Amino acid sequence: MATTADIKNGMVIKYNDDLYSIVEFLHVKPGKGPAFVRTKLRSLTSGKVIDNTFNSGVTIYPVRVERRKFQFIYKDEYGFNFMDNESFEQILLNENLVVMADLMKEGQEVEILINTENDEAISCELPPFVELKVTYTEPGVRGDTANSPKKPATVETGATITVPIFIEQDEVIKVDTRTYAYAERVK
Repeated sequence: MATTADIKNGMVIKYNDDLYSIVEFLHVKPGKGPAFVRTKLRSLTSGKVIDNTFNSGVTIYPVRVERRKFQFIYKDEYGFNFMDNESFEQILLNENLVVMADLMKEGQEVEILINTENDEAISCELPPFVELKVTYTEPGVRGDTANSPKKPATVETGATITVPIFIEQDEVIKVDTRTYAYAERVK
């Protein structure tokens, strides 16, 4: 058992009969009244993000998890298939356990959180940035440069990302998987 003083980003806790990952937290100590911890929690079963406030010193129940590197192999009608990079063991994950699945391409290395109590996969996380090739985008219109214009672009995984107008078809771009946004052009 732990208290709110032990909260860290990325920590997995049991809360309301569900497993949540702490996305961010802030310890607030107002001038009047008791201190509290404001948190943003992401459900590992549904993917929903909720805001929650814990009173300072309240008991929380951390869950011990391991982060293991896996490689995405393919997707079929049952879900996503991954291979462990060390033991070459293959596992199948349900679609709702994979966050930002439409940015994942075959051969992509990911981290899978595994509950050490029952050796069950909890969640799959992509690296912070992925490099994807633009398969289709409209050509940029010359002179349309007021207020940093953007246009939609379809990448090799089928996802649609908003990119600046200078990005052309068949270019490789870096996409931020946390915000689903264009980061930069890869040379």
